[in-house]
Amino acid sequence: MSFPVKAVIFDWAGTVIDFGCMAPVEALIDVFAEAGVDLSEAEARRDMGKAKLDHLRAILAEPGVAARWVAAKGSVAAEADVLALYAKLEPAMTAAAGKSAKLIPGAAELVAELRGLGVKIGSGTGYTREMMADILPSAAAQGYAPDFVVCAGETPTGRPAPFMTWKALIALDAWPASACIKVDDAPVGMQEGKNAGCWAVGLSASGNGVGLGREAFLALSDEDRAQRVSESERQLRAAGADYVIEDVSQLMSVVHDIAKRIAGA
Repeated sequence: MSFPVKAVIFDWAGTVIDFGCMAPVEALIDVFAEAGVDLSEAEARRDMGKAKLDHLRAILAEPGVAARWVAAKGSVAAEADVLALYAKLEPAMTAAAGKSAKLIPGAAELVAELRGLGVKIGSGTGYTREMMADILPSAAAQGYAPDFVVCAGETPTGRPAPFMTWKALIALDAWPASACIKVDDAPVGMQEGKNAGCWAVGLSASGNGVGLGREAFLALSDEDRAQRVSESERQLRAAGADYVIEDVSQLMSVVHDIAKRIAGA
């Protein structure tokens, strides 16, 4: 009898690569600094997971950023400013992402185990295809090559719309959506998964919610680490997560639990 879970759709940064989701933050802060506007890490992270054009629009709509933009530029940011920032962001993201393409520990082993059960592996990302140019071969060399990749700009609307997940499920011929799982570190990814009709599994430690590289994360005191992970979990659950774990190395037990729930439905 075939395994009840048909496919798992993974996010990339903060989920299978780039512990702490550091590359986008670095690139965003640098691009805004080049434009003469300070951007805090918290402001860069607030809408993480969206396609980068939408992310830039959201950042510029933040009252604090909007005020600093007016102070620096003399006028409110317009769509032309968004496009100008994006023209700088794409090469900055490509460079930063390529340097941060290390797999999160346990990711390759997890995917191999899923494939052993006949589960198809898809992925979606807020990065464009150009931004993924160095990431895909690097991840493959480390043992992770999903069956299908959907990038920002390849669907009419980005997250939280379900289209990237649906595009992956169609390409994988995986259905029903209720037998598939979306795994992401960002609340907007949980919304995407639920809007697609999938199970949504959030990652509370490895991604944007805590926002620390692995070494810095492990160096935290037990109390500080627990507080940060708890707040990240709260945000993921508020966005609709069915399950929350710390990182992908813990996913297999969740997959088996979902399988039992699907089989018993």
